Amino acid sequence: MITHAVSAAIVPPRSAWRSLLWTAPFTVLWTSLNYSLPMLPESGLPALAVRLMVHGLLALGLSLGLESTDLTPGQRRTTWLAIMVPFTLWAAVTWTAAINGVFRTSASPLSLLPAAIFLPVIIGAPLLLLSKRVGQLLDAMPTTWLVALQLYRVFGSQWLAYWLRGLLPGLWALPAGTGDVLTGLFAVSAAIALANGTAEGLKAAILWNIFGFADLALAITLGMIISPGPFQLILLNGSSIGLDGYPNVLTPAFVVPGSILLHALSLRQLRRRSRSEVATMVASSYSGRFLKKQIN
Repeated sequence: MITHAVSAAIVPPRSAWRSLLWTAPFTVLWTSLNYSLPMLPESGLPALAVRLMVHGLLALGLSLGLESTDLTPGQRRTTWLAIMVPFTLWAAVTWTAAINGVFRTSASPLSLLPAAIFLPVIIGAPLLLLSKRVGQLLDAMPTTWLVALQLYRVFGSQWLAYWLRGLLPGLWALPAGTGDVLTGLFAVSAAIALANGTAEGLKAAILWNIFGFADLALAITLGMIISPGPFQLILLNGSSIGLDGYPNVLTPAFVVPGSILLHALSLRQLRRRSRSEVATMVASSYSGRFLKKQIN
């Protein structure tokens, strides 16, 4: 029901539908490869390629966005470094910890994975959402960038491939994998709808962000209650690949908190942009009334 409502809201223009003509087959192909070539996702190379691509796009988008602001070259450089350096260090530390098995349940009495998920959000969200400099950057950036960027979520279809191979329980893999795929597929659709500059496009982008948030919240909750640890409520029978080992653990340890922060920034940007547009409309209305009175 939620999926149907979100889907209906995200497709006002035909071009939004057309984006599915290439994103959907790509997702099916990726799922098929993960199913037929188990060594592909287990090697960690696809995860590395996707992370490097997203990292590069973030660095480039941040640079282009800063070029559009009124900040001085020195301020732009400082802002770029203030965002990219911590982000890069976070990625490097998380990746190293994952490779060394730090997040494995057996590595310590208290699992560090929940901390890896929540601490970046708890620390990063206030800094990004309350920063005036980040607000200036969001005002200068196209609203479509932060939405379309999360096309990478379609790679979550690997969880569906694992489920088909009997390596992940459907209780987690089906909602988490399906939610990721839908979020990734409709990222481009929502961005195209948003680019039209209509109220429907803005609503589509907001609903897409809410759906993406809900997908992550559901995946985190289900993962915690079925995984060994202090939060486990459901004990499942059968084999499992284990989400606490490399490279699969990179999704909850890095991709999930990163996606949460991107959703939060997108919603902040959409809110600021809608307020700006309303203020412009009100100012134009008052100006028109004043001119009319002067003429009369």
